[in-house]
Amino acid sequence: MTGEEELPHGRRLSGWTTRRWLRVGVAVSLAVLTVLGATGAWVLGRTASISDALVKVKSPALSTSFRLESALLNQETGIRGYGLTGAPDFLRPYQQGLADQKTHIGTLSRLVGDDRAELGDLRGVQDAVETWQARIARPIAASPAGAPSPLATERAAEGKTEFDALRAAMARQQERLRADQDAGRDDLAATMRLRNWVFAAIALVIAALAGLIFEAMRRGVTKPLERLGRDARSVTAGDFGRPIVATGPADLRHLSGEIDAMRQRLVRELEVSEQARQHLDVQAAELQRSNAELEQFAYVASHDLQEPLRKVSSFTQLLQRRYAGRLDAKADQYIAFAVDGANRMQTLINDLLDFSRVGRVHHTQESVALDAVVESALSALSVSIEETAAEISCEELPTLVADPTQMGMLWQNLIGNAVKFRRPGQPPRIRVTAAREGGLWRFSVTDDGIGIAPEYAEKVFVIFQRLHTKDAYSGSGIGLAMCKKIVEFHGGTIAVDPRYTGGARITFTLAEAPPAAAGLLLETEPPRGGAELGQSAGREPAAIRSGAEPTS
Repeated sequence: MTGEEELPHGRRLSGWTTRRWLRVGVAVSLAVLTVLGATGAWVLGRTASISDALVKVKSPALSTSFRLESALLNQETGIRGYGLTGAPDFLRPYQQGLADQKTHIGTLSRLVGDDRAELGDLRGVQDAVETWQARIARPIAASPAGAPSPLATERAAEGKTEFDALRAAMARQQERLRADQDAGRDDLAATMRLRNWVFAAIALVIAALAGLIFEAMRRGVTKPLERLGRDARSVTAGDFGRPIVATGPADLRHLSGEIDAMRQRLVRELEVSEQARQHLDVQAAELQRSNAELEQFAYVASHDLQEPLRKVSSFTQLLQRRYAGRLDAKADQYIAFAVDGANRMQTLINDLLDFSRVGRVHHTQESVALDAVVESALSALSVSIEETAAEISCEELPTLVADPTQMGMLWQNLIGNAVKFRRPGQPPRIRVTAAREGGLWRFSVTDDGIGIAPEYAEKVFVIFQRLHTKDAYSGSGIGLAMCKKIVEFHGGTIAVDPRYTGGARITFTLAEAPPAAAGLLLETEPPRGGAELGQSAGREPAAIRSGAEPTS
């Protein structure tokens, strides 16, 4: 015995798919409808056959028998009148009766067909007619006209007897034909009742099959799909712990299983995602704490470190002024190194403080006319522009919602770099352009200076990264890093255009308004102690306040 045969019948049926259920249901329905249709066709054929027999055979045979009897009565009347009077006019009904007799007997012979009983009755009628005609009708008809026939008187009693026998034969025939006609009518009525019952049964079976199919579809397909839909909607609504119950045919149960497996996978992924989110929350909290500490360090560096640094710078400068030329050359060189280091350290600390304040201290969002910002930047750079005889052209710039202080730092650094990194002995030519690109504005600052090699296109935007020594070009290497931070804070990007080879071209994009996400990054400065520290926090960036060259 196979494993399938060992399973209960219900278990075997539970393995059927929707397609198999539909195939079996359709096959059974077609078989039942075929049987009922064949039965209905047989009943209709039977009804038509009985009706045809009644209309075309039995009823015409009975009426023909009556017409044959009438023809014989006409013969008997004519013969009797001719025999009693000898008048030739009485032979006309007789002769017409003979013609009608021949016609009706032929019709009856055709209608009776192979029915032995009716054929026997017809032969009995024919025999009785032949006897009567032979003994009575033909002899009297052969008598001379004009006088009564003696045979009519002699054979009156015999003629009556023979014709009564003829009538009896006709009565038997008509009785059988009438009985056959009644039987046919009864059979037709019974067949019609059977036909009505059969078609009523067909209608009931069709209605029952429709009901069964509807109920089977509801139980086997619609209801499982509705339950699957409810479970899926619950999962979609967020109830990921709700299992997908497998019901219905095998393929729908398989589909439910696949969906439940997907739900379980989502649950596992969500658990992993939740763990990752919690881990990120922890990291974000640590990062926020670290940023706060770094910001605190930047402010401490800007104040607490500058105080001793100013003392070192002041005293080394005093040493330089007071003892210059009074000590040996080495001492003068060492003092110059100390003064230069203290000054560069102070500049570096101020630039680092400005970099840390981007997006945290200077985050006022207002409508800024960039034409005015560029004019302010050119005014701050006026000394270096005059010294280098720089030619600066600027297209009409748009008005954006941005932080005005950051915009000033951005344009001052970019234009200042273009002026500073010029070709030796050649006045710089600088061009500022702006073009609309969808929801952004693309700006470019193009110069004809020494340019930036492609391999350094990314490095120049990293803080403290310098491509030249401080002896060749001054600066702390923080200018372009600050520009990148400002542009990204305003929802844009900045890069070096590698296709331009006649100098350097810096392109960047700015949104008409800073992205909403930027507002989430704005934080107030952490608490600090000391009045001087609070005053230091509110100062303007060194490059803008003093009008000095940007520290790039």
